[in-house]
Formats: sequence, C-alpha cells, structure tokens
Amino acid sequence: MHPPVPSLTDTTLVADLNARLRDVPDFPKPGIVFKDITPVLADPRLFGRVIDAMSAPFRGQHVTKVVGVEARGFLLGAPIALALNAGFVPARKPGKLPHRSVVERYSLEYGSDGVEMHEDAILQGERVLVVDDVLATGGTAEATARLVSRLGGELVGFCFLLSLDFLEGPNRLGRERVTTLLTF
Repeated sequence: MHPPVPSLTDTTLVADLNARLRDVPDFPKPGIVFKDITPVLADPRLFGRVIDAMSAPFRGQHVTKVVGVEARGFLLGAPIALALNAGFVPARKPGKLPHRSVVERYSLEYGSDGVEMHEDAILQGERVLVVDDVLATGGTAEATARLVSRLGGELVGFCFLLSLDFLEGPNRLGRERVTTLLTF
C-alpha cells in the first residue's frame, strides 16, 4: 500500500481543488456530470501543488516511467514524471501514434475501445506509474496496466486527481494500488 498522500490532510488544498473544479451537467451526454479540471490547470500555484501532492507518494519508489492516459493524463503525467525524474509515455487511442505500437482493447458498456503505446516505450523491468485525471469505472486504467505488463513493465500503482468511487473504479483496480487526491 502506498503511504497516504500528504495533501489529503491539507484541507487547504482539498478546499482549493473543490472550489476550482467545475461541474458541467449533461456532458458529454445527458445524465453525466463532467468534472472539468481546466480551472485547476489554469492556476499555476494550484496546479503546482497538485503535481507535488500527486507525485509525493511515489517518491522513493524508483518509478522509471510515468504513463499518462489520453488526454488529460498527459497534462498531469508529464509534470509528475519530471517531479519523479522519470520518463513520460503517452497511452493513446488506437491509431494516434506514429511508430510501431501495441494496442490493448477493453470493453465499454456499448462496444469497445483501446489504448496503445509505442512498442519500445517501456523496457523490461521498468517501474511504471499510470496517471490520469479521473478514475471512473477503471476500464481504461486497467487496460493501460495490462499494456504496461505486456511491454515488460512492473506496475507501481495508479494515480488520479479524483475518483468517482460510486462507479467502483478503485475496487476494479485494487484500492491498495490507487492514489487519488479527491473522492466523490
């Protein structure tokens, strides 16, 4: 289990995040309340505090690669990789990468999707952290973890800005491997 995220006891950070996150009703479809993180990203001090808090539990865990899941996972994953002195790897939707890639498919409620990484993005034995903005059902993160494993990486854990726990994502991924700053 990861050590607790220091910021979870930082009520100021939690309050600042809650004040800046924007709920967008009926997006991307009716009945969904989208958690918009762009106001957090627009505030450089708050964004920096978020990156510090998200990377803190993984300092000293010898992370060698951070995988950011398309698209907002790129925005968080790249600075977390820098904070951990690790490389950054984008996990993209199929067909978006220019070099030879490996795809991992996963099921959706109606259909399927996939994530892909370059075939040489992760070397055998590298310690990998998967980062995204929101944990919902966990399907994309789970597929990304399978892809990390297929490429020879060792999954250190998952890190999210926020989790929608009512959608059971933490249970799907294994709560002991999931770190989040906020839970809804």
